[in-house]
Amino acid sequence: MAGPLLFGALVALAVLIVFVALWRLVRSRDPVEARLKEYGAEGEAVAGSQSAAGSGGRRSWTGVNRLLAGFGLGPRLAAALERAGVPLTAAEFALIIAGAAVLGYLVGTWRGGLLLGPLLAALLGYLPLLYLGMRRGRRQRAFTAQLPDVLTLLVGALRAGYGLSQAMDMLVEQLPPPASQEFSRAMRAVRLGLPIQQALLDMAERIGTDDLDLVVTAMNVQYEMGGNLAQTLETIAETVRDRIRIKRQIQTLTAQQRLTGYILAAWPLVLALVLYVLNPGYLKQLFVPGWMLLPVAAVVLQVIGFFVISRIVDIEV
Repeated sequence: MAGPLLFGALVALAVLIVFVALWRLVRSRDPVEARLKEYGAEGEAVAGSQSAAGSGGRRSWTGVNRLLAGFGLGPRLAAALERAGVPLTAAEFALIIAGAAVLGYLVGTWRGGLLLGPLLAALLGYLPLLYLGMRRGRRQRAFTAQLPDVLTLLVGALRAGYGLSQAMDMLVEQLPPPASQEFSRAMRAVRLGLPIQQALLDMAERIGTDDLDLVVTAMNVQYEMGGNLAQTLETIAETVRDRIRIKRQIQTLTAQQRLTGYILAAWPLVLALVLYVLNPGYLKQLFVPGWMLLPVAAVVLQVIGFFVISRIVDIEV
């Protein structure tokens, strides 16, 4: 009787951790932090406001932050969350990963034994990281798709007599997210005293695309050396449009190969699930001691094959 009760308590704890992390994702921010972030003050300034606010500030998960810093994961995870536009701290996202992994381990151990538990824990623990990567890629693609419009508006504003700062303010008003969000953040940093070159470099680092790096490099060079910035941006806009057009053509030509990779990767898992539902005893023979290496090797080979196909169809432009 104690075994099922302990297992139920551990499952409830794992679910509680996940829901607490999701609750912190959707709940309102601390007013002091929200005001500071509105004016571009982040990082140390926000941390200072939290320490000054005492118990009224936002909880900082000090122990988790120290653990992540000890493994060198805190800054990298925080940078990945920032680039993906996920409003979570590194500690909160780490708790989501831990909760998903614990839940996977408990369910896998309960249904499949000690060998299936770690596999399911690794799978569920990787899902938040997979979501993070997908969201970052989607945000990068959205920004890249907006980049020709950004350059067109910049060229028009500069030729109309606007300065670079005024032209960037116009982008904030005219464009939808994520371009408006990034340029608004850059302009807030400029108003707080950061040089416009550094603000643009920080924006390019957050987005992480070659197209934006090219634009920012040209803007910084023209800003320091002088010259016709509008003409330079117009030339870059044509280059970016050509790159986007070629990338879309490549996506179209490789669509069949990518779909083949998805089907080959998903079909064994779908078939295994169907067999488990129809006849659980038939599939359980693969998970007895001695035969466990077969499904493990199959999963490893499936993952390797999927990544090989992904690399083949990933053509650089």
